[in-house]
Amino acid sequence: MTSRAGKPDTPADIELRSILDTDTSTGFVMVSGAGSGKTTSIVKALDHLRKTRGPYLRQCAKKIACITYTEVAVSEIWGDVGNDPLFHVSTIHSFLWTAIKPFQVDIASWVGRRLDQKIVDTEEKVAAFTNRTHGKTRVQAAADIERYRAQKLEIASVDRFTYGVGSDYPKGILGHDDVIRLSTELIRSQPLIARVVGQKFPFVFVDESQDTAPDVVEALKAVSEALGPKFCLGFIGDPMQKIYTTGAGAIEPLPGWKSIEKPENFRCPVAVLNVINNIRLGGDGLTQTGGKTEFVGEDRKPVQGTAKLLVVPKDDRSGRLSAARQWLANQHADPLWLSNEPEADVKVLVIAHRMAASRLGFGGLYEAFHDKTSEGLKAGFDDGSHWSVQPFLKFLMPIVLANGANEQFEMMNLLRRFAPSLQREYARANALPTILKELDGRVKTLTEAFGANSTVAAFEALGHLRDGKMFRLDDRLLTAMAEHNATVPPTDSGDTAALQKLLHTPMKELWGYRTYIEEQSPFQTHQGVKGAEFSRVLTILDDEEGRHNQFSYGKLFGITPPSDTDESNRREGNETTFDRTRRLLYVCCSRAGKDLAVIFFADDPAAAHAAIADLGLFPPEDVHILAP
Repeated sequence: MTSRAGKPDTPADIELRSILDTDTSTGFVMVSGAGSGKTTSIVKALDHLRKTRGPYLRQCAKKIACITYTEVAVSEIWGDVGNDPLFHVSTIHSFLWTAIKPFQVDIASWVGRRLDQKIVDTEEKVAAFTNRTHGKTRVQAAADIERYRAQKLEIASVDRFTYGVGSDYPKGILGHDDVIRLSTELIRSQPLIARVVGQKFPFVFVDESQDTAPDVVEALKAVSEALGPKFCLGFIGDPMQKIYTTGAGAIEPLPGWKSIEKPENFRCPVAVLNVINNIRLGGDGLTQTGGKTEFVGEDRKPVQGTAKLLVVPKDDRSGRLSAARQWLANQHADPLWLSNEPEADVKVLVIAHRMAASRLGFGGLYEAFHDKTSEGLKAGFDDGSHWSVQPFLKFLMPIVLANGANEQFEMMNLLRRFAPSLQREYARANALPTILKELDGRVKTLTEAFGANSTVAAFEALGHLRDGKMFRLDDRLLTAMAEHNATVPPTDSGDTAALQKLLHTPMKELWGYRTYIEEQSPFQTHQGVKGAEFSRVLTILDDEEGRHNQFSYGKLFGITPPSDTDESNRREGNETTFDRTRRLLYVCCSRAGKDLAVIFFADDPAAAHAAIADLGLFPPEDVHILAP
């Protein structure tokens, strides 16, 4: 175990241990605010179970499951528990697949029903077509029906289904979405499967429970109801940090469950703690206590910190952002506010990737992958996992950087891993010294022609990789390159057009994209920062540049009037724009470990200043207008 297990107990830690020690316990819900040490509580509870229940569970080949939301969190917790095989630490998709994959007959039956439903849904859509329906839409729908019918015949020959990124039924592959649908349906509809899952994992902790899908919550509750005190289910999270629309939010405890609050905050200084408590007051009302401390001499004292809100005009966003950073540097006598280096620990939070893209110089590339494209393409671009950008992120840029730093060992590692010309079947037929000499020349050309300031198109860079047998390009990328016309940039949109736009993109835009993906810039999105902590946090609130209607800081601050839908949702007790925006602001502000600044771009700075100052989220003296 890491040092987390040995940290001092909070009242919540003690209460949780007593629950785990009670043989009649069936479950609990812990509400743990930002900066409260939620992960520490989880690790301490896992350590306690290892000591008290570990020998018996190992003897019975049972495991303790800890499910969390991201792979980063999985790695963190897995490292904390020392990679002990007693624990199963994974994302929810991986856990559910591990639990359900033994039931191959049930899985195959489900896939068949899934295809039947797709056929019915598409036939109903065709029946609803009107004379105005585009011919291509009709043709595509008919093709989809035939494809589903063909797949229904092909799955009969699948020996075993596996879990992959995207579903391919004839190959026996189930993607993320299908794994969720399949597992939750089987667990909820078949008590035998629920019991088997609970017997294999008698303790299940769900981290970031507020972002867990409702169907998953209900499926895990079904396991609890099937096994009673032989199964202990714990949800650990913070409803105030629910920032995804698909999340369950607050978890309703089952009868007999215990509720635990962990109000401590160990991250934020006094000024920031006051702000996030003011924000939270309009949400669930939980008041966080404590705050960050530091030693002054031999005494531990509260860190005061700062929290300011700056109202600026909308005219020149980049210029206003630079001016605000200069103002903060002057006010705090802290030049690190101006630095973009990781060591400065400054994080500029933007509402959307688009805003970061425009400021880092890859706005055109971002628009190509986001405007009227599929969700898979958008998501793959945003996290750098899409096959079309992998040649740049995995090979071209790393080898250019390694060559520039004269890191011969790293360059050779990259070439051995990715270059087809160094693979056994090719190298056997060609002289290795000749291959290495040619690759060396091509690496130098890459460095000279396709570096961070290069205006050469990405098509040329990919052609260099292909022709030099340096990287095996995806067949879909090769097809796009074969159809490429360097003299005619595409003007339409969609996934196919996005690939052509990528091929036209200057390499310097892709380098800016890499800077963002690798988190080497100060920019990060509001949603992507949850769980992180930075000394200096600068949160940008700009409803107009966000291009969405899920959030509105203007409405939260009382500057923009609520819509009829807002009022209707409020009357009916449904989630509102105000709720979502309040939670997002809480998440952003609670990242600050030293100084917090919030910039609000306003049409009328004077009116916005008055409205925000009256709200009392920030002390009135810390709400400023920055204008010429």
